[in-house]
Amino acid sequence: MTIIDNAVYVAGRRTADPEGLEETYFLLRQRQGMAWIGLYRPDARELRSVADEFDLSPLAVEDALSGHQRAKLEHYGDTLFMVLRPARYLDDVEKVEFGEIHIFIGPDFVVTVRHAESPDLARVRRRMESEPEFLALGPDAVLYAILDQVVDEYEPVATGLENDIDEIEDDLFGADPDVSRRIYELSRQVITVQRATGPLAGILQALMAGTPDHHPGPDLQDHLRDVLDHVLRLNDRIASFRALLQNALAVNAALVAQRQNDEMRRLTESSFAQSEQVKRISAWAAILFAPTLIGTIYGMNFRTMPELDWVFGYPMAVSLMVGMGLALYITFKRNNWI
Repeated sequence: MTIIDNAVYVAGRRTADPEGLEETYFLLRQRQGMAWIGLYRPDARELRSVADEFDLSPLAVEDALSGHQRAKLEHYGDTLFMVLRPARYLDDVEKVEFGEIHIFIGPDFVVTVRHAESPDLARVRRRMESEPEFLALGPDAVLYAILDQVVDEYEPVATGLENDIDEIEDDLFGADPDVSRRIYELSRQVITVQRATGPLAGILQALMAGTPDHHPGPDLQDHLRDVLDHVLRLNDRIASFRALLQNALAVNAALVAQRQNDEMRRLTESSFAQSEQVKRISAWAAILFAPTLIGTIYGMNFRTMPELDWVFGYPMAVSLMVGMGLALYITFKRNNWI
């Protein structure tokens, strides 16, 4: 259903539940109360009907229809247009889901346009209806209640992000290859939350300051100041999350570099050890090659060979083998090959 809830209030009490927008307009003019209309992803026809009845700005209506707006507050005469980016933490997938709500506030009406499940405006309406004296303050009281609900719903989001950051800090020294990607994804979520909550402080300060056409009373000033305090603490907390993640990313980069250096050192040591073994093997192979060469030459079956019939030929060949082997051994020993 596009129209989630639709009621006319007089002196803070619900007096009618119109079946349609036209009946709401009629009862509002008849009873001189306040209309509170809750819409969920309305089509252009329904939102144009509300815009024509309450003389809403075409630019604000266009923003409400298209969605994907940043958090902001705009004044159009005696009408306020506010965009909020509520959020909720999805524990099963460890992600933050963002919504969007557009609020039109006039002297005798409140129109909310939601594009997601969050925030829980039914809870806001029940709370306000249980406090008719406060609801009697008018649309500004409803605006405060919506802001308060949106800010309260950020608290579980901050807690969920804090738990994720704690888990990342535990995984930093565990050599988890996915920790860099998780830090990056969590940083993106924190930045998005920061973009949603950052403008709230300025919005609340602007509401408290008011305009010549729109100025909240002292009671609402106190309530708005309380919400502002929560927002400032929330913003500080989110900023600390971003700093922690930046530090975690730097520490992870240092740990990765250290592990790479350790691996390179181990590879270098292994390569050096292999090189030493190759040198030793090569040295002994060269030493054994010399007598093998001589023995091979004199082992050929030729009748005419130098020194073949010489009496001292065999001792000379053996001496030559030993001498060449000894000379190569001394040479390799001096060069630390053996």
